Amino acid sequence: MTGDTPTGRLHLGHWVGSLERRVELQEKYDCYFLLANMHAFTTRADKPKEIRQDTIEIVKDWLAAGIDPVKSTIVLQTEVPAIAELTWFFAMLLPFNRVMKNPTLKTEIDAKGLGDSYSFGFPMYAVGQCADILAFRPVYVPVGEDQKAHIEMCREVARNFNRIYCGVNPKAEDKDFGVPVAQGGAGGVFPIPEALIGRVGRLPGVGDGSQKMSKSLGNAIFLSDTAKDVQKKINKITTGRQSPTEPGNPDNVLFEFVQAFITDPARVDELKRRYAAGDNIGDGHIKQELAEAINTLLEPMRAPRAEFEKPGGG
Repeated sequence: MTGDTPTGRLHLGHWVGSLERRVELQEKYDCYFLLANMHAFTTRADKPKEIRQDTIEIVKDWLAAGIDPVKSTIVLQTEVPAIAELTWFFAMLLPFNRVMKNPTLKTEIDAKGLGDSYSFGFPMYAVGQCADILAFRPVYVPVGEDQKAHIEMCREVARNFNRIYCGVNPKAEDKDFGVPVAQGGAGGVFPIPEALIGRVGRLPGVGDGSQKMSKSLGNAIFLSDTAKDVQKKINKITTGRQSPTEPGNPDNVLFEFVQAFITDPARVDELKRRYAAGDNIGDGHIKQELAEAINTLLEPMRAPRAEFEKPGGG
């Protein structure tokens, strides 16, 4: 079980962080993918029309990327009252300071420039994520590295609920929670979910790589971008290198993208070797090859998404 908050179209960070794994997992597991539209109201309660449209945009991206509604269940958060009910009960099992110290929550407050002006409901977003997950009693939760702290808090809530309300032995192992006693488990309502981190825990945004890829920061390459848009944005990656013969650091932001999207390991190794040696290879050449690799990934998504954009398709 996993999902996305509707804040606009999805980008490459979503793909490598979680979405590509969802496409794979739906072939082996019973998957639930949540459109967390209720969470969007924590920062945009005055923009319901935008939230509705952003929710539709995410569905278009999911379907174009390969999420199959025949194999997986797509869930609209506001249509599941149990999630709101669980959020309330779980809020009683988490100290306020524990919620506010969640590093993901603190990062969002800073990234969105909320200061002290965020709504009373905003911190409930972190508690609500626990309800989003546990309502479906999942074993695995595919997420990006930045969501790992949320999953750990969710695991705490599941343990507390099971111990307090279901009489589960506090010394029981995590793997036994949610498994009936008759089957050799510890009992309880909720299993303790595990985070499945994507192959790229944090994809930087285009630019100098100091910030993660984000729509709000204007440094994202969207799954719906055209081939020209992709090349134009890749060209914005900066390394400070001046010439093709200048030895470069292959641990820079440009090579984070290379390693994420050029699929041939031998080619990646060759590029790194030549770049480090200043072997007549410029940043521009690498950016062109990188953009081609990204466009090869995105091209199969473009046709179906174009169909969704037609009248009646959205």
